[in-house]
Amino acid sequence: MRVENGKLVKLATLLTVLVFTGLAQPLRGGKITDPLVKDKLEWWRDLKFGLFVHWAFESQWGCENSSPMYPGPVGQRHRDRMKQWEECGKDFGAWRKVFFDLNKTFNPKKFDPSKWATAARNAGMKYVVFTTKQHTGGCFWDTQLTDYRTTHPSCPFSTNSRADITKAVFEAFRREGFGIGVYFSKCDWHHPDYWRPDIEPGGRNTNCYAHEYPERWARFVRFTHGQIMELMMGYGPVDILWLDAGHVRPRNKEDIDLPRLASMARVYQPGLLVVDRYGVEEYEDYRTPENYIPPHCIPAAGWKTSQPLSEPWETCKTMGTQWGWKPNDEYKPPRELIHMLVEIVAKGGNLLLNIGADADGRLPEAAVKRLEEIGAWIRVNKEAIYGTRIKGPYQEGRTFITRKDKRAYLIYLAEEDETIPPAEISVSCIKSGDFVRMLGVRAPIKWEFDQGGLTIRIPEEVRQSPPCQHAWGFEVAQGAE
Repeated sequence: MRVENGKLVKLATLLTVLVFTGLAQPLRGGKITDPLVKDKLEWWRDLKFGLFVHWAFESQWGCENSSPMYPGPVGQRHRDRMKQWEECGKDFGAWRKVFFDLNKTFNPKKFDPSKWATAARNAGMKYVVFTTKQHTGGCFWDTQLTDYRTTHPSCPFSTNSRADITKAVFEAFRREGFGIGVYFSKCDWHHPDYWRPDIEPGGRNTNCYAHEYPERWARFVRFTHGQIMELMMGYGPVDILWLDAGHVRPRNKEDIDLPRLASMARVYQPGLLVVDRYGVEEYEDYRTPENYIPPHCIPAAGWKTSQPLSEPWETCKTMGTQWGWKPNDEYKPPRELIHMLVEIVAKGGNLLLNIGADADGRLPEAAVKRLEEIGAWIRVNKEAIYGTRIKGPYQEGRTFITRKDKRAYLIYLAEEDETIPPAEISVSCIKSGDFVRMLGVRAPIKWEFDQGGLTIRIPEEVRQSPPCQHAWGFEVAQGAE
């Protein structure tokens, strides 16, 4: 994509792609017909656990990413907690100017993506989704289609060897064998053809609708396609295109021609998984419930109908209290995070666990410590997590069940004050098996089947010296039902 001196984009190649219109194919619509997408989806379902990193120019303020720029009550709640809003005299026009000037002070000199990748690897994570551009439009790659980027001279970080942050992140995680996901917001509040600067926005949607400003909207669509194609063509193998801003969709009169865009992306990234969350259902390879775990089913597009748990899905959830970095944030304890992972995996989903990077480019120490504790648990119980599928029923009381080939796995979740495994664990849904063992334990355990199902009896010496904390796993091999 780039010429050898690294300064220019081969615009002829890019424009050729932008006029390409063939190969449009729904990704779902009842069935995925592309064999490469089918294979990639099954590969992704085996991974189970990924890292989501939110980072933006506004991380300098320790506020939630994008939210303080929302017009109306949603953004107002965020702005009212910020000293910068007071300093702007609570004037939205002044606020917008100060907010959009944050690129001019962004200089995360302690950014080292290899540390991120090491922490994620130690946690047992298998893929990463990185925020290349959020709603406010700040681009964390060397895009040639806007100056609002980390590599532009107006940004102090532009002189750093890692100024192309997306490139640095992807290279670091690929070295650790991670799958790569591109988060990209379909809206762009900084772009003058999405939020026209001389018209105050009335909400998060565009104020340049195609039926009112056809030339401006067409220009924004070309811009969006061009940026995504830069990421697809110039940043190595990409597994997931994770599109946010679900309000940008045809029924809201914000049509960015996703069929054409997905087809173009797959020319350079065959088998690419596309997640157009809450947008065009045919272009959503897996569902992405946000900050919650579905009880028995997951909402479909528009959140008005439901699909069975066998539908591929991923809970994206914050480790702390917000997506972006916040000073002294309260992070969920390791026990809660491990239990969350177990429940999601048992229900057939993946967990994409989010951590916000701070203004210096670091993952907070408290968050990294939790990743280490999760990793210690996964190293003992990995057989019950990776490559598994849902088994019905997936839960009995405090015990969750997964399956893999002819093996079933039981994972008992400890009560809050329970530091050792119980003496007995019983489930009625497992009727037979040739062998039962406790994960991480060499000593044999006692077990038996009767009309009531399976009962496992854990020796006292094992109970007093368990292989891990917070939850304990068991394998039921062969003949398991």
